[in-house]
Amino acid sequence: MSVAKQMIHPDHFVTTSKAPDVAVLAYADSGNKGTLNKWHNHSTAQLFHVVRGSLAIDTEAGTFFVPPERAVWLPGGVYHQTRYLTETDVRYMYFGPSVTAPLPQDPRVMQVTTLLRELILAFMSYPRTASLEGPQARLADVILDQLKLLPASPLQLPLPSDGRLKALCESITVTPDQPPRLVEAAKRCGMSERSFERNMQRETGLSYRAWCRQVKLFKALELLAGGLNVSAVSHELGYEGPSAFVASFKKAFGITPGRYFT
Repeated sequence: MSVAKQMIHPDHFVTTSKAPDVAVLAYADSGNKGTLNKWHNHSTAQLFHVVRGSLAIDTEAGTFFVPPERAVWLPGGVYHQTRYLTETDVRYMYFGPSVTAPLPQDPRVMQVTTLLRELILAFMSYPRTASLEGPQARLADVILDQLKLLPASPLQLPLPSDGRLKALCESITVTPDQPPRLVEAAKRCGMSERSFERNMQRETGLSYRAWCRQVKLFKALELLAGGLNVSAVSHELGYEGPSAFVASFKKAFGITPGRYFT
């Protein structure tokens, strides 16, 4: 057992289906590669902190990819399903309505700072109690303050709400190496090229070409998390070669694929 797991109180390895009676509730869990938690929602806001491994969270607005030391913030009521892409350790934090008003009201991926990581671990070293008092309550307050400050990471693949656009985009996520050309994509949606581009930009915040690039990069993250090397990923996704893939990846994420998961 890792040192971190030894520090977590056994209470936090026990799940509960009840809404917390306290402002903040924690839960530590692990998932095997391929595990799928089907569509559901929670009445409370939720933070998924990935400590080891990676997972993808599908929402009605799009997919969020969560590599190590990132976290997904989901406000209460957001329907989602969770896909474990590798063997993954997760720390969950649930936040009651009394403390979430100043926190983000939309789903997002957050970078977990060293300070926040240690605060969550310290919080989980205490037993789960009916009410938070003393040091545990003060830790919860600092965690909430940190969540207000964390910037969002560019790890969301937005999906359009228009039925025709959404069907097209969902088909592209299945085979991201061969997205249809703009003229074909517009034709499949029964739109002119100009109307198609305008609707894609309005509904996803991205041009069609940029959205297709994002799909490829998200698939690349999933394949890399699953153990494929850079050469295999670049071939799988139809890049001209490993150098072209590495350049595209670094432009999007500011770091090379080889360093991303470390």
